[in-house]
Amino acid sequence: MVKEVKELKKKSNEELLDELDRLRAELILLKSKPHGTLEKPSLIRNTKKRIARILTILGERGIRV
Repeated sequence: MVKEVKELKKKSNEELLDELDRLRAELILLKSKPHGTLEKPSLIRNTKKRIARILTILGERGIRV
């Protein structure tokens, strides 16, 4: 996790915003699948955590989304 955070902090604001949009779209797709059809249900939780990490970094930089 620490490695992922360091990599995210190296990215520009535009890259983070693009990543955020991509992850939000991915989360919508994961949530729209019928119950029990996900091979890895932890994908939803991990995607939410990645979104939260990006939002935290953007917040530290003073960018409100």
